[in-house]
Amino acid sequence: MHRKTNLLLISVVFLYFTAIEWTPTASAQNVEEVVRKIDELYRADSSYTEVDMEIVTPHWKRTLRMKVWTEGKRKTFIRILAPPKEEGVATLRLGSEMWNFLPRANKVIKIPPSMMMGSWMGSDFTNDDLVKEFTLLDDYTYEFVRPQDAQPQLLYIALTPKEGIPVVWGKIVAAVQKENYLPVWDRYYDEKGKLMRIIDFKDNKRLGGRLIPSVMEVIPQNKEGQKTMMRYLQAEFDIKLPDEIFSLRNLQSGQ
Repeated sequence: MHRKTNLLLISVVFLYFTAIEWTPTASAQNVEEVVRKIDELYRADSSYTEVDMEIVTPHWKRTLRMKVWTEGKRKTFIRILAPPKEEGVATLRLGSEMWNFLPRANKVIKIPPSMMMGSWMGSDFTNDDLVKEFTLLDDYTYEFVRPQDAQPQLLYIALTPKEGIPVVWGKIVAAVQKENYLPVWDRYYDEKGKLMRIIDFKDNKRLGGRLIPSVMEVIPQNKEGQKTMMRYLQAEFDIKLPDEIFSLRNLQSGQ
């Protein structure tokens, strides 16, 4: 229970919401407090969300509408509702294992280790993003930094993975609002210090009674003209979910 899925590194970038509302205090400059807020922003003991995922490439654009259920830190179920071509496609995650259901072929596919770095539904999230179980607070070292273009209303944190942690990124720099610690952007660098991915957080709204960025835009820096945008449409938190949601049987049900 002490390890948490890091949504800034996963897709589920869109899967968890925090169970706590944070308000800044006299200790607003405490870097550990800020990192904990970032780490827990999209988490809850259980959740149900409806999300639009817009995928843009130089050659095509499409929007997936999805329902997403989560329970604890290790269970995720995603069902695509639209467009018609992808309707019924589903993903089940149980711990480090993952399956996709393709309704047109009526086939369940377990994702092997060799495919974990592949794109999830053509987006800028990988299959691996959905199963990683790292937390910024426990698995990274962190410190406040001040870039040359720093804005007075923002705090900036540099995060470096601890030795032996098998993560993709060599460094992450995060910018948050000083008044409430809500994220503004994240920048992901490889081990050589090259900027590889930017996530912009936009349109802060209250969903399910909680203030969060309702839009997250992922922009890969090595794929010109490509991005993936997540829009939260509806959310419920800490709700009772039937056990059968997170099952292979439900994966094939189409419900």
